[in-house]
Amino acid sequence: MTSPEGRRDQLPRGRADIHIHTLASDGVSSVAQILHAAESMPELDVIAITDHERIDAAQAAQAMARDRGLRVEVIVGEEISTRGGHLLALFMEERVPPWRSLRSSIAHVHEQGGLAIIAHPLVPYPLCATGRTIRRLLDDPDALFRPDAIEAFNPTTARMRWGRQVPAFVEELGAVGVGGSDAHQATDVGHAVTTFPGRTAEELRAAILSGATGWDGSAYSWRKQLGTFRGQLGKNAVAVRDTARHRLLRDGVGRDLGYPR
Repeated sequence: MTSPEGRRDQLPRGRADIHIHTLASDGVSSVAQILHAAESMPELDVIAITDHERIDAAQAAQAMARDRGLRVEVIVGEEISTRGGHLLALFMEERVPPWRSLRSSIAHVHEQGGLAIIAHPLVPYPLCATGRTIRRLLDDPDALFRPDAIEAFNPTTARMRWGRQVPAFVEELGAVGVGGSDAHQATDVGHAVTTFPGRTAEELRAAILSGATGWDGSAYSWRKQLGTFRGQLGKNAVAVRDTARHRLLRDGVGRDLGYPR
């Protein structure tokens, strides 16, 4: 299925949004807002917080969900900037520093028991892995360096002609395909998901490793993406102001990272 509005999997299975950003990176919603949005969607079972280059907000989200007895389960994740493109890492214990090779970053994720997923591939942009790079990684004889899955559907890139090619590309490779909202605001949580047999985070892990996943979702409109970008600009302005005030005047705690500190 290559349509940006299509649905790869309509079976009644578990649903996980494994690509979500908060105020701690380039999102505009707090951890509490993300959790509230996820908990209010009864069809959503699992989420992963995948802020850029950090896992602190994800750890806070996981602790908050457990402490509050929430139904939705939270995975600690990270979106890692590598020299070969963005990499989603799930089930993380420690942050992986950015700007290593994509191959090395995958290895660092696996060494701590995490799953490594190629994010929004094929778009001719430095933060997106190329088809040639992905093929080379999947052919690596050492599983330490092979990605566990490819983001077959990302609603941010789904309307681009390169994004429309990804589902067929994943199918051609025989790779595991997943989906995630790439949400930067709470209202977008669950906009695209990975479907899997079961309901828990561990069952999601097992489904990815066994290739039993699908995806479901629809593309963001250009107007919606522009609105998100405007929100990010406003958030960044406030962050710069609060950081400067904290450092120069020792006023407040600085930038709002979206979780209790």
